[in-house]
Amino acid sequence: MAKILLVEDNEMNRDMLSRRLKRKGFDVLIAVDGRQGVDMAGSESPDLILLDMSLPVMDGWEAAGILKSDPGTREIPVLALTAHAMEGDREKALAAGCDDYDTKPINFKGLLEKITALMA
Repeated sequence: MAKILLVEDNEMNRDMLSRRLKRKGFDVLIAVDGRQGVDMAGSESPDLILLDMSLPVMDGWEAAGILKSDPGTREIPVLALTAHAMEGDREKALAAGCDDYDTKPINFKGLLEKITALMA
C-alpha cells in the first residue's frame, strides 16, 4: 500500500482528500503545517507528498525547498496543491522543488493520474 503524506491546514480539504485517497487504497498520513510536513517526511518516508503551498508555520514553498535539499527526502515526489492558479504559479512551484502542480478546487480524477505518474 503506497503511503501519501498530505500536508494541508484546511480541515475540510484535509478530511475530503484523505477519505477519498484511503478509499483508493492509499495509506494517508496527515500534517497540518509545513514544519510538521518536513519532519514527518523525514521520519515516515512516504511514497509521495501532497503539499499545500499556503501553510502556517512554514509555507509550502519553503518546505519544498527543504525537502528537495535533504538527501533523506529529496527522492520523494512532491505534488503542490494550491489555490494559486495565476500565470507563473506552476513554474514557481516547480522552481521551489515540487515535481508537479495541481490547483484547488481539486479534480480528483486528474489528481489521481498525477499521483500515479509521479509514483511510477
